[in-house]
Amino acid sequence: MRKPWCVGVVLGALLLGGCADPASAPQEPAPAAPRASATTHQRAPASPAPPAGKPGEPGEPEKPEKPEKPPRVLYLGDSLAMENQEVLGRELREQLGAEYTGAPYSGTTLCDYLEGTSERSLVPAADKAAALVRRLRPDVVVLQFWGNSWGYTPCMDGITHDGSPARYFTRYAADARRLTEQITAARGPRRPRIVWVSQGPDPITPDRIRRVNALYARQAAASGDLVADAGKAVSPAGDRYAWTRYLPCTAYERAHPGYCTEPSRDRTALHRDDDHLHFCLAPTTSRPKPCPVRSPGILRMARAVTKTVRQWAR
Repeated sequence: MRKPWCVGVVLGALLLGGCADPASAPQEPAPAAPRASATTHQRAPASPAPPAGKPGEPGEPEKPEKPEKPPRVLYLGDSLAMENQEVLGRELREQLGAEYTGAPYSGTTLCDYLEGTSERSLVPAADKAAALVRRLRPDVVVLQFWGNSWGYTPCMDGITHDGSPARYFTRYAADARRLTEQITAARGPRRPRIVWVSQGPDPITPDRIRRVNALYARQAAASGDLVADAGKAVSPAGDRYAWTRYLPCTAYERAHPGYCTEPSRDRTALHRDDDHLHFCLAPTTSRPKPCPVRSPGILRMARAVTKTVRQWAR
């Protein structure tokens, strides 16, 4: 560990949430079978959606076609996506009337969603990205990955950022290309638009997350896809990569009880005191699930992603 103060925090996040500092390794072997994801399938509602405050709240790139009706959106990712998935689904439905499916798995990284890795993956064959694209035929695939690589994800073949940053970034870039290729091939002539979600600040390895986000931007540019800078929404205005536990409340947060967690100080909490990574303000549980409480960081990120999807779908 590089930072003694966070040993308990990081280890706890790894064992419970499955998503933490990639330089850290959990003290238990990888599970023989993946935990089931909380896959959700949500169609555009025929009647008004629930109130906004409810919990759950190479060469020339091929140009994806825009849908003639509300988009079908598929959301894949790690434990951050796991906790975000219901709020993102709500925002996409309310703002775009989207048909939405979330299929995140905690503890995963890009290679887990690649076909051909089922025996060494935390994601079963039926929920690989290409398999889901063939079955669901989405217009948009949103990918949110913190960049886990700490020896617990079998498909990474033991490559960790702490052990070899150069190998880690080379492998991560290769997996981003392969995942893009598999998603493209799975949908046929009308490929979906991929939205890469940039991540928030990393207090332990800040340069790692900056490079991961740059990698996403390069891949999106190469394939004609998009980046949703959700991480900016949970960063201080003056420093995109400075980690903070609190940010000033927004007007929306001030107007909605529970979202401005410290109204007397006009600031809101992004993280719990015992978790520097996740944005859910409820305690992490042994069984990963969507966040059950109002959490400003989750809502800020979900709205950033929704804004990117909306700008494309116009």
